[in-house]
Amino acid sequence: MSTKSPLIIVPGEPNSIFFEIFIKSLKKIKIYNPIILIASEELVKKEIKRFNYKKKIKLIDKKKINQYKLKNNCINLINVEERILDKNQNYKKLTNKYIYSCFQIAFEIIKKYNFKSFLNGPINKKSFLDKKFLGITEFISEHFKIKKKAMLIYNKKLSVCPLTTHLPLKLVIKKINRRDILEKVKLIDNFYKNKIKKKPKIAILGVNPHCESIDKFNEDEKIIKPSINYLKKRNYLVSGPISADTAFLSQNRSKYDVIIGMYHDQVLTPIKTLFEYDAINITLGLPFYRVTPDHGPNKKMVGKNLSDPLSLIQAIKFLDKN
Repeated sequence: MSTKSPLIIVPGEPNSIFFEIFIKSLKKIKIYNPIILIASEELVKKEIKRFNYKKKIKLIDKKKINQYKLKNNCINLINVEERILDKNQNYKKLTNKYIYSCFQIAFEIIKKYNFKSFLNGPINKKSFLDKKFLGITEFISEHFKIKKKAMLIYNKKLSVCPLTTHLPLKLVIKKINRRDILEKVKLIDNFYKNKIKKKPKIAILGVNPHCESIDKFNEDEKIIKPSINYLKKRNYLVSGPISADTAFLSQNRSKYDVIIGMYHDQVLTPIKTLFEYDAINITLGLPFYRVTPDHGPNKKMVGKNLSDPLSLIQAIKFLDKN
């Protein structure tokens, strides 16, 4: 096998923009590490033909990966046998089994060969995860028996991390606790020190407007602030609780490397407004780097050849050369 660690890729939802932006990415950037794509051969050939891509496909056996000299001048493909196209080359409705098979093969070879770089395309959370998991972050973490995890939306200038992920707002307050705040800060601090080679400055947002509450119990004062004081005493560079309505103003956000919010849209809305597709989703806490482009399947754009590959390009660049 090549001495360079391969980049393991699962495309995710087959009826999505992934292959469009994947092929656009391969055309735009030089990739140093070999790619192992885990997908249906018939689907890959269909998409390569659609977007007029010339790179060769090399079929490999998942049981014999260590016997190959993997190269970066082709797509090394592990074929997943599930039939996902009908006789008219249209997508079948039931593709969850196929998606699950792709992930399972990826998990299997990551464990067996101790691979360190994993990228997955977007999936339809509602249909694939079926309420058992809030998102792919939780799905992958449970498979590897990881309890301490964090979802980091990463950009070199500013990153964000939601304390709670894909959770309905009415349930958020019940999930805000000291343990999770400490856990996220420690994971972020370790990631920045080990990967980015710097100690991060972290802002922690309050949950209530202006960090105030008309209720007797104020989460900002009773949970968030004591957690921050505890972390400060242990030399973490944390600030807060900070009011969410002004945290992302230019003079405020420039002070920090990461902003932790209490719920998903509190931090993902501003980060996507600031950087659009120039950000990637990283799962912290795993024994390898797991990254995904920061967008969904976007089925409305499938086949139009208008999707921006920037987030996937940044995801590949982040993992390449690991």
